[in-house]
Formats: sequence, C-alpha cells, structure tokens
Amino acid sequence: MSQPKQLPEALQGITSLTFDLMGTCADWLTSIINALSLAPPIAGLDHDLLARDWRAGFFKYILDSFARGEQSPDIDIVHREVLDGLLADRGVGKEWGEEVRATLVGGWHRQVGWPDAVEGIQRLRKKYDVVVLANGTTRLQLDIASSSGLPFHALLSSQLLGHTKPDQRMYLRCLDLLDRNSQQVAMVAAHAYDLRAAAKVGMRTIYIHRDTEDPEEDFEQLRTDVDLLIDGRAAAGPKGGLIALAELLGC
Repeated sequence: MSQPKQLPEALQGITSLTFDLMGTCADWLTSIINALSLAPPIAGLDHDLLARDWRAGFFKYILDSFARGEQSPDIDIVHREVLDGLLADRGVGKEWGEEVRATLVGGWHRQVGWPDAVEGIQRLRKKYDVVVLANGTTRLQLDIASSSGLPFHALLSSQLLGHTKPDQRMYLRCLDLLDRNSQQVAMVAAHAYDLRAAAKVGMRTIYIHRDTEDPEEDFEQLRTDVDLLIDGRAAAGPKGGLIALAELLGC
C-alpha cells in the first residue's frame, strides 16, 4: 500500500483533529504482551494470542452494549471481566490470583506509542487542535498520555462526555466543545466502525492502517468510506502513520 500523494479536497478546510487512542496512537499489543510476560509463567500460555483475544473481547463487549442501547461500564471493569473469562477458558485459576489480574488490567494504563506517533502529534499540533476522542475513562487517557509521551492538547473520554462510541452523541458533543462544525474536524482512527459513525454526523475521516487493527475489514470498501487512508503498518517504515499524515497536511 503506497501513501497518498495529495490531500483530498474534503480535508482542506479542517482546523481540528480528533484521535482514537488505543490502536491508533498507542501500541496496545506490545504493551500488554510485556505486562503478561511479567506475570508468573504458565506453561503453554500464548501471550500474543491472549492479548489479541482480550482486545477482541473488549470490542465485542462495548459493541454488544451499544446494540442493546446500554452505555458500557468502566473500561477497567470490562477488561477484568473479559480477562477472567479468557483465563477460565484456558484453565488458568489460582496461578493468577487477584493481585496478578489487577496488575494485568493496569497494564492497559501503561502503553507505548507507535514509533511514528509522538513525532506525528508534535508536528500536527503546531497547525491543528489535536484532541483525543476515545472510549474509556479520563484516568486511562491521562495514564496512556503519560506513559507514551503523546502530546495532545486535550483528552475527551466517553466517561467525560457521557456517551460511548459509536453513539453519534459523543461526536456531536465533541464538536460542541471544540466550537467547530463537522466539516472543520477530522476523526483519525484505526477502526472503521469509529470513522463510519463520525461520518454520519458530517465529520471528515482519516483511517490509519495499523498491523493490530481491523483484521477482518474489507479495505477496498473502506477506501470508499473514508476521506483518507494512511498506511501506518510496520511495512510502511518509520515515516508512515501519523508522520505521513503530518507531511500530507503540511506540518
């Protein structure tokens, strides 16, 4: 996948960029595998697969909640419930007790950024508002921003706004707080469902393709659903992802 050479007309009037955090800017997989590696060893337990199943279980939980018209509970509660189920399925019990499991859930608060993320955000913030708009708690976002060094101007959590993506009210509340209309704000995410929801309220959409995200997505269809698609995978090299976006936006 080659990087786009020209900025689409739809993005030429934007003043603000809102970002999903985990997966888009933060490398949750490396971070969670590191956390799992510090837990007491269990023979045959595949840390990479457990981390991916944990993330997939989280997404299923919040999207199922949304489908039922419910707000998702505290993200730490969701992560713990999903983890307990996955460990039970793998026959892991007392070997990983309360303290270990609480530490593992806390691992989601200590994430590193993708290699392009810090430089990319630093460059983008010189010209645009750069604001997190993501599900989770404000505490989670503060902790990830601290551990990763990602220099956002502001953090808007689902806890703070009172809605959970893909609820359109979350995007609309963000627009109100930024005092911008939908054509002035682009949602930047590595999750197609997020961008499709943002587009429904008129926001511009920028997809960052990451190795860990949307494994079952139809990318040919996605190209027609978003305003811009940037390659942020390892194969794109050190200047992909948010650095490539900054270059395209003249930052």
